[in-house]
Amino acid sequence: MLMLLCWILSLAVAWLTGRLITKLKMPAILGWLVAGMFLGPHALGLLPQATLDAGWYKMTTTWMQCAFGLMLGTELIWKKIKSYGRALVVTTLTQSLGTFAVVSLVFSVVFLLEGVPLYLALAFGGIALATAPAPALSIVQEFHTKGPVTDTLLPMAVLDDVVGIVVFFLVDSYIASRVSGGAVPLYMIPVMIVLPIGIGLLPGFAAGKVLQKKSGRAAVLAALLSGITVTAGIGLLFNRYVFTGISLNYMLMGVSFSAVFSNMIPVEKLMVVTDYFHPVLAVSLLAAIVDLGAPLDFHLILGAGAYTFLYIGARAAGKYFGARTGATIMKMPETVKKYLGLTLLPHSGVSLVFTGIVCGVLEDTRPDLAAIVKGTIAAAAVINEIIAVFAAKRGFELAGETGTESHRPAAA
Repeated sequence: MLMLLCWILSLAVAWLTGRLITKLKMPAILGWLVAGMFLGPHALGLLPQATLDAGWYKMTTTWMQCAFGLMLGTELIWKKIKSYGRALVVTTLTQSLGTFAVVSLVFSVVFLLEGVPLYLALAFGGIALATAPAPALSIVQEFHTKGPVTDTLLPMAVLDDVVGIVVFFLVDSYIASRVSGGAVPLYMIPVMIVLPIGIGLLPGFAAGKVLQKKSGRAAVLAALLSGITVTAGIGLLFNRYVFTGISLNYMLMGVSFSAVFSNMIPVEKLMVVTDYFHPVLAVSLLAAIVDLGAPLDFHLILGAGAYTFLYIGARAAGKYFGARTGATIMKMPETVKKYLGLTLLPHSGVSLVFTGIVCGVLEDTRPDLAAIVKGTIAAAAVINEIIAVFAAKRGFELAGETGTESHRPAAA
């Protein structure tokens, strides 16, 4: 009970910090992130490691990952996506695989000169290509962003997760074969993508049937909240009794759940449904950002070395120019070409998960290499996330998509 009260107090402090930050014309998410860091186990300890490892905390944050998946899933309207689906896929591949290529190449050159095994460069590339969606989604919510960059970013967050899972676990398996450690078997990679999507389908269909008939706030929220609970519960059961060695992607489950019912009801009704759900989404994003910040150790900023800044710079270049290349090839709107890459820089949550997996493979036989990865990414997570919040907000501002006065042009 004390842990629960401390967590609720932490969310309240983070929310107030966010409100104060907005007075300085900065996004509230920065306040949430900084509050998470200073309330976490490496600082004040209001959110100690025992809380972050507690079963009730993991279940709650898992539920909230499903919940903020709704923001992405409700954008996956088939009639809307088919008009620019090819451009979306191409741009996702260029920015994801481009980031993997740039980071891997940069570290390959450095490691070749320093005598470090080159497969470690692939580890950095595999960690770098994924994007953490929660920070950018928080900015979309806070500033009511609308326009081609927002239209592209939201569904891209889903595809980017899929590409990230495939590439990272292929790299992880290759590294494991070189150091004789354990890794996720290759046949599990499609399972990790298809299973979360499949889990959300039936609850999404059931919610869609209810929403077709009901329109009151209470009935809508009951359908959504029970659907999220069932979806997350099925995922937790799979994780506990079937796939105990991996963590399924609960955001993808929420995306699948919401994409199904979003294609079963009229667009006008969907707007009402999402408006009813907005308070739940806001709390879920707040909790996700605090959870993102809590494990980060701000002391690492002082010890950040050359690898850390090389990683941040190479990843930023890969994301920005990869997105710009794909958008140019597909003749997407000018604002997407110029500014989409800036909204793709948030990274921390995904990077720390992937880092833990890679280090688990390396620690038994090559603890020296595990230390390089852990030290580099841990410091980069802190520094990059602060930079990324400003960059993402600036990207939306330069694209002219922030504020209620913005408009949403037709997607290319």
